[in-house]
Amino acid sequence: MSQEQRRRSSDQAAGGGGEQGIRYGDVFSVSGNLADKPIAPQDAATMQSAENLVLGQTAKGGPAAAMQSAASRNEQIGVVGHDQATDATAEQGVTVSETLIPGGRIVTEFVAGQAVGQYVEQDDTAAGGGDGRGGGGSGAAGVEDATKITIGEALEAAAFAAGRRPVERSDGAAIQAAEVRATGLEPNISGGLAAQAQSAAAANLRAARDEDKTKLGHVLSNATAKLVADKEVESSDAARVAGAETRNKPGATARPGGVAMSMVAAARLNRGPT
Repeated sequence: MSQEQRRRSSDQAAGGGGEQGIRYGDVFSVSGNLADKPIAPQDAATMQSAENLVLGQTAKGGPAAAMQSAASRNEQIGVVGHDQATDATAEQGVTVSETLIPGGRIVTEFVAGQAVGQYVEQDDTAAGGGDGRGGGGSGAAGVEDATKITIGEALEAAAFAAGRRPVERSDGAAIQAAEVRATGLEPNISGGLAAQAQSAAAANLRAARDEDKTKLGHVLSNATAKLVADKEVESSDAARVAGAETRNKPGATARPGGVAMSMVAAARLNRGPT
């Protein structure tokens, strides 16, 4: 979730409402029963605690701030009580995860298992140099700066953030675009990441139960080693991947915690301060 997106979520939470109150679907890109649930004060308090635990503070304009604004409005109009929590969050909880990458970390926040925000926290103390690049290595050519995030590492970040989500058609399209940008080869490399993702997405459509579906983390785990070549993520790479994902997803929006958002975050970190 970009700074602009986070500000927009807060603005929506502050200004929305009505007899049903401000629901999760009014503020975040969530689906199912959660989308219809009004945001409750204890939901917001739990998210704030989770952010403080992981980040050391409440993220300015982040999901907790948006939830607090919405919950306050809902309490004012009598939709929820001060000590009330949404059943989905009470049963499934909220979590804040972080993926450490050179120069910072990618933070992803979840409510009841659905991603409600993703953004980059840059490490202001990181200055040039350093040999810490997470995600393993494939010995791929073309990567000169060890502090830069590669396409393979960005895919691994997506596996960490959204690894429990079943692979969808939009994921296959995004992974194919990322593989093409990383390798410079034609699409549909036999046995490649895209081929695995597309096969998994097709099989998932036929699977009756979520537990029988192939998850994104299974396809993208150790992605760096699976790519036949790799390169640093650039803005043009992120744009191509995001375009492929949104063209193949209902609503034409990039999913928080997905492949496109991880690529965008990596490209932003690689550019450094502007």
